[in-house]
Formats: sequence, C-alpha cells, structure tokens
Amino acid sequence: MDTVSYVHLPADQPPPPRPPQPFRAIVIIEQTVSNEWRDIVSNWLVRAGCLYMLAWGQDCSAWDDSVDYANIASFEYEDIPDDKFVMTTWHDKQPLSEVLWFASHCASHDVVQLAHTLILHIAPNAREAELMPAYRAAANG
Repeated sequence: MDTVSYVHLPADQPPPPRPPQPFRAIVIIEQTVSNEWRDIVSNWLVRAGCLYMLAWGQDCSAWDDSVDYANIASFEYEDIPDDKFVMTTWHDKQPLSEVLWFASHCASHDVVQLAHTLILHIAPNAREAELMPAYRAAANG
C-alpha cells in the first residue's frame, strides 16, 4: 500500500512544501476559488511531481483543464516526456467514496510507479479526521 498524506489548503493560501515525489493527487474542492489561484495550485502540483490528478467537487472539470495546461506549459508547449506526463481525471457525478476507490485501485501511471497519494483538500475547514479513514477504507475495499 502506498503512503498517504493530507493537506488542507483554504482558497487563496500558498501551496505547502512539496510532498514526496512522484505522487497522485486527489483534489477535493469544497470552496469556490479564483481562476488565478487554481492556476497557481495547478502549477505547483505539476512542479511538485504530481503525475496523476483526480479532481472532485466544485468546478472539478476546470481543475482538470488547469492541471493539463500547467503540464503543457511546463514543457513550453512541446512534447511531454512519458515520465513527466500528468494524467488528469475529473469526477463530477460520482460520490467521493468511488473517487477514493478509483484513486487507490486504478489511478496508475504508465511509466512511473506512484508510491504516494496526496489528498489535497480545498475547503474553509479541514476534514482530515474524516477523509483519511475514508481513503484507507476505499483502498482496503
């Protein structure tokens, strides 16, 4: 089983130090954010070593696009090497429990082993005590 970390990131706050690399990120969006701030966080995810990003919650399709654009821009709109390509998915119709299951059982990279999962929770209030056990239950289910 991979390692898992939780980061609570309220809107308009700077992203935290980088998590272990490479990693998959489950971005749980429970707060409206500006396009500019979403782009800052998306660029941070790509630079930090995120190679698979799953977005769930408010405007999750915009997060999917933003991370895609950040990945493309990081290679100056040229070809992206296979080991740096960020897979993105957005899940606006699924319950969070299904997204957590998908992340733990299906979200793999074609070239790089992802041994760490980051739960990036964008919300006014932290829910680590709820979200971490929910992820572990999904991973074991």
